[in-house]
Amino acid sequence: MIESLIGFAVLLGLILVRVPIAFAMAAVGGIGFALLRGWHPAWAMTGQVAFDSALSYSLSVIPLFIFMGNVLAASGVAHGLFAGANRLFGRTRGGLAMASVFSCGGFSAVCGSSLATAATMSKVAMPSMRKFGYDDRLATGSIAAGGTLGILIPPSVILIIYGLLTETDISKLFIAGVIPGILGVVLYLLAVKVAVWIKPELAPDVSESDPMDRSDVIGVFCVVGLFLFIMVGIYGGFFTPTEAAGMGAGASVLIAVTLRTMSFRDFLTATFDSVRATAMIFAVVIGAELFSNFVNFAGLPDGLASLVLDLEMPVWAVILVIVLIYMILGCVLESLSMVLLTVPVFYPLMYELPFANELLLDPEYALIWFAIVVVVVTEISLITPPVGMNVFVLKSVLRDVPLSTIFRGVLPFWIADIVRLFLLISVPWLSLWLVAAM
Repeated sequence: MIESLIGFAVLLGLILVRVPIAFAMAAVGGIGFALLRGWHPAWAMTGQVAFDSALSYSLSVIPLFIFMGNVLAASGVAHGLFAGANRLFGRTRGGLAMASVFSCGGFSAVCGSSLATAATMSKVAMPSMRKFGYDDRLATGSIAAGGTLGILIPPSVILIIYGLLTETDISKLFIAGVIPGILGVVLYLLAVKVAVWIKPELAPDVSESDPMDRSDVIGVFCVVGLFLFIMVGIYGGFFTPTEAAGMGAGASVLIAVTLRTMSFRDFLTATFDSVRATAMIFAVVIGAELFSNFVNFAGLPDGLASLVLDLEMPVWAVILVIVLIYMILGCVLESLSMVLLTVPVFYPLMYELPFANELLLDPEYALIWFAIVVVVVTEISLITPPVGMNVFVLKSVLRDVPLSTIFRGVLPFWIADIVRLFLLISVPWLSLWLVAAM
């Protein structure tokens, strides 16, 4: 266990000196394994991990869902979502900010990427909010926070990776994310109402809703239809989650061709962006697998379980410590790296400690519940300084808005996320009711 802790210290040191997280994890994992087992087994393990990851059929779901989201972003359906949401909320104070949150939730339901959702909706919603005099704090905060919904509402790349890491049924993880995702949207809408009630200057009293044209209506139906197509296909038994990713990717191209809103140049850009994102994710996955093998061989999961048992810590105290660790790591790591780095260490506690009994769950449900808790904490990290990946994505699109303005704007939504996290921890069946019903 001591070797694992030293490895974590070295890893964080490399990250702080800005070594890419994938290379840092691969280096620490490979060298650490070599020091414990020898260089020949370490090289063999490294080659096997890289080979297995690159040829994994299960991991093929990741590039397909990423491609689907990029094609939809390029096809302009987000404009229709925002126009429809604006029809619902546009005539109330803060209505455009509420429309931004609502459309972010809808777009993330078929995109699966928080960063893509934030980048796309910033181009769609920000001009309208500035046109009607919204304060940049509320405008950017609602987009940055709304974008975080992309990693929870299915299909979710983070939930897919969690399922592969823990061998948990991905279809059950997807359905478990629905109610917490809807709860997140509702709490974000309440955060907007509270923010404009406390500070009315953040938003005008009312704003006229932009009329929806034919393409906007079609865009809304395409997004809703694609989401239902994927979910009904998976839970109706027509195809597996991996097959659903392929069907969804094909359907997104068909939608873009039908709408005629995406040029061939846009299609190539979406394809290349998907390739770059996939290469980055696979590099991180391989690095995380190497590091995970090292810490597992060094006995960190078993050591943590023994330590918790020796200290006789109650279950809720252990959960609180894990959440605090995620909150701290979220200040310096991005979401994917954080999940890949920590889940192999923490999830064995679901089996080795009496979590399931004290939560009145069977072990499988405890693991699903833990997945939702991890993803919600990861969502919080996306808008937590100093990293806050969604905040930096917005900054890259809106270069005239200071980072401090965006971070101040996400504060009400950060508080809403803390409330949601408390509800999900204290009432596990919020995330498990649909799983049991299915």
